[in-house]
Parts: sequence; structure tokens; C-alpha cells
Amino acid sequence: MTMNIDRRQLMALGTFGLGALGMPASAALIGAKGFTHGIASGEPSQQSVLLWTRYVGSGNVKLTAEISGNPDFAGTVIAGEVEALADRDHIAKITVQGLDPNHWYFYRFIAPDGSKSAVGRTRTLPEGPTPKFTVGVVGCSNLPFGYFNAYAHAAQNRELDLMVHTGDYLYEYPVGTYPSKEQMLAGRMIQPSHEMVQLADYRLRYAAYRSDPDLQRIHQVLPMIAMWDDHEFANDAYIDGAENHDSSEGDWEARKRVAERVYREWMPVTDMEYGSPRWSEYQIGDLATIFMTESRIGARNEPVDLAAALKGQQDIQKALETFRDDVWQDSAREMIGSEQQSWLASAMQESKASGTKWQVWSQQCVMGELKLPQEAINWVADDAPAFAKQRLAVGAMAARIGLPINFDSWDGYPQARERALSIAQQADADLIVLSGDSHNAWAFDLATDDGAAGVEFGGHSVTSPGIESYLTGANPDVAAKALTETNSQLQWTDTAHRGYMTVTLTPEKAVSTWHFLDTIRTKSIALTGSKSRTVLRGTNRIQG
Repeated sequence: MTMNIDRRQLMALGTFGLGALGMPASAALIGAKGFTHGIASGEPSQQSVLLWTRYVGSGNVKLTAEISGNPDFAGTVIAGEVEALADRDHIAKITVQGLDPNHWYFYRFIAPDGSKSAVGRTRTLPEGPTPKFTVGVVGCSNLPFGYFNAYAHAAQNRELDLMVHTGDYLYEYPVGTYPSKEQMLAGRMIQPSHEMVQLADYRLRYAAYRSDPDLQRIHQVLPMIAMWDDHEFANDAYIDGAENHDSSEGDWEARKRVAERVYREWMPVTDMEYGSPRWSEYQIGDLATIFMTESRIGARNEPVDLAAALKGQQDIQKALETFRDDVWQDSAREMIGSEQQSWLASAMQESKASGTKWQVWSQQCVMGELKLPQEAINWVADDAPAFAKQRLAVGAMAARIGLPINFDSWDGYPQARERALSIAQQADADLIVLSGDSHNAWAFDLATDDGAAGVEFGGHSVTSPGIESYLTGANPDVAAKALTETNSQLQWTDTAHRGYMTVTLTPEKAVSTWHFLDTIRTKSIALTGSKSRTVLRGTNRIQG
């Protein structure tokens, strides 16, 4: 079917606000009947896209999905019928086939009583020669910390073709834990008030987040590809446990199953059996292949614990060296696992062999090497608790012998990182790694012992506080300068702002731009600035 969208039609939708696309301002209250939490689209290909909505009725309800090349639905095509299933929390999904490549579409759902959902906008991926494509990158959105102004700004960014969510779409904590009650923004309440552990808890937390109008809006106007990080399960999750899970909360495997089930219910992603391969790829014409991998619950080993290794040791220096050589460098420890790594290697080689310009790897955690500057011991405020000062002192000592800041990132799995980056080198890839998790913005040159392997653009958070919130005695610019001087792979960082990232791909270069929101404490899409970094194809190094 041929359904192109004239630029004037896009302009006619104004800012793509909720009112412009038909969603009432008071929509999406938890417990409401009918269409309750907006619409969404995801996982586009050249000929298809997945459509999502939630409709609460009495039991299962059969909906009709419509799609059109026009916002007024002239020339409407009935995409098909789909049921909003009660045992799937009233979620309805349908993958529409037979679409044309590189086209914008509008879609909606219609209930048996004639009521209609909001109107969504989505698009298919390009095929063949592609001169330009722009991806938005978001992650780490903790609702009580502030407003989702980054989502609101991205929803009005007319340059965007696709959104990538790197994870921490929501957080599992009870009210008052993260953020504390003092840090919580009034009116930004979550449900349930306790930690999400059981099936009903996870569902209610997603419903609370998806009641946010800015989160609804970004789903409404752009297709999204997404993968969870840890907080969709529990903090610092790994294959057989998590930092924020103990036996009193039940079996970890059962909790993982529940969390993945609810993620697949509430996100515009394909439903699949638990334990099925969780990786995927998306072809952007001849311009790029985006590889989406999972690095939390499928294969990751438990993060190593430096504090435990040093506990009770008289000779801290010797204990650090033993930890570095025998524990940290253990080659058996995995991040993504051998099966996923084998798939990635094959897919990356095929992408490069086909003549695709860029190999873009979207995953969860920072990959670049990051050690604590020695002067960081002076970055904590005078009135900071003793444990904070001690941690910085130990971190500075650890850095002197090559140990990193964060063992939950790829820095905690150095041999696994070496294996992963070697895949790109063996494929002669033009590698761009997209990452989230850290809450701050990063631009790294990635390398192995054999040389350059690619670049990393690390996205800052939508609302979650970054490293600057713990280093209250340091000016963020001073900290950023020291971090870049200490870490040779790090080419630039920002440790002060919330926002989102855009990555514009062309055949000759890729430009990442970090957009800095002025505030998250009031509703505003005002920017306080932005910063861009460029990589030229064939160099695997950030310019300038």
C-alpha cells in the first residue's frame, strides 16, 4: 500500500501535542475504563510496525486497528482486529504488515461501541540508499525525581525518525527510597507505594508511569525500539540475583519472569516466550544496522564487590592488587553471554559485508573505561558522611592500580568487553555504541589491546540524578575536566544536566548531540544548551 505523508500534513499537526492528536487532557487515570493509557508503536521494519494500546472493558474486548497515510484518516486501511486481553492487563497489540518503506503513517484503535483511541504517528524504516536518519536516545526516567521534560522536548523534535530507549524506563523502589521523601517532587506520586515485586505491583507501576502525559506523548508520535536495564527488574540485576532482591521477596527466577512479562505487556515490543532470544536488529536502508542486545538477566554474572574484598584486610594495597588480578580480570565472567555474542558477531559481519555504512550497537551500560581522578577525594562536601569520604579515598587508591569507578558497568567485566569489542574489529565495523544507565553524558573512543574499535555515545538521564549529586563539593566543570584528563578513552563528558540525545547518521559521518533541559522541577521544554560530537566513517574515533 502506498501511503506517503506530505510535509504540510506534518506541519498541520502543530507540536504533536495530546490535544492535537485527540487525547483528552485528563486521560489515562489508573482504574479508568475504555482507552486508558494512550497508544504506542515500535519495532518498525521496512514493511511493518507494531501498534499498542490498552482498553479496559468487561473481559476480553475485540478492537479494530486502522492505519492511514493521512491524519484525517482519508484513505483508511483497516489493519486488522485485535483483542485487548484481560489476562494481559487489557493490552492489545497488532503488527501491521504490507506497508511501504520510509513512510509516515497515522493509526488508531476503535472499540465495539465506536469509541476511538488517540491518534498515533509512526513510520517504517527506509530501504536502499538512505542519505540521513536521526535517532533519539532516552533512558533512566525516575518519575518522582521530576518532570519528563526530555520526553516532551523530543516529541516536538521534527528531526527525529525513531526513538531508542536504553532502559530504566521505570524504577522499582518504594515511595521515599530513591528519591528520598525530601527529594521527591510534589505531585509526582507512584503506585504502588511499596516496592514492585509481584505481578500486580509491576503492572500498577507501569500504569502509574504511563499516566504521565509526556511519556504518553513520546510514544504517540514516534516509533520506539527498547530494551530493559536493571530497574525494570530490581537494582543491579544479573542472571541469578540482584542487589535489590533478597529471599524475603521470593524466588528471583519467578520475579524475573513476572518483570519480563509485564514489560512485554506494557511496552510496544513483541510478545515471546520467557527465555527466548532477547536480541534484535533493525536495518536503516544502506545507512546503518541497529543491534539491540540484553545485558542484565540473560547471562550477566554478579558484579564483583570491591568493598567485600577489602573488608577486614590489613594490607589494603595488597588486597586491591589481588582483587584486580584474580577477581576483576577473571575471563570466565560474562556480560552478554556466548550465545548472544555469537549472534552479534555474525550479524555485525553480515551488516558490514552488505555495504551498510554504520554498525550501531544499542545496549544498556557504559562501555568506555572510567577511573576516578585522584583529586576526587576533595570533591565531597565537608559535611558529607564519613562513608562517602572513605569510598572516594578507596576509589582513588583503586584507580592508581587501574581499577575503575563502577563494577556494574562494562568496566566490571573487562575480559567480556575485550571479547565484545573484538567482534567489531574482526568485522571491520564502523561501530557506534549507544548506552545509558549512568545518568550522565559521555563520549568515548573505544579500544582493545589491538587498537581502535569504535566510539561510544552515552546518553544522560531523563530525570535520575548523576554522579554530580554525590560529588557535592566539586564544580561539575572541574569534575568533567579531571575525568577526561584521567581517562584516555573519554573525549568529553557532562555531569550536570538531564535530557536526551540525538544521533544523526549520514553516509560520511555520525553526529551525536546531547540536549540539556533547563529544569526537571517544573514543566518546561526550555533547553539550557547542547553539545555535539562527531565521528567520521572509517576512523572509529571522535573528532576534535
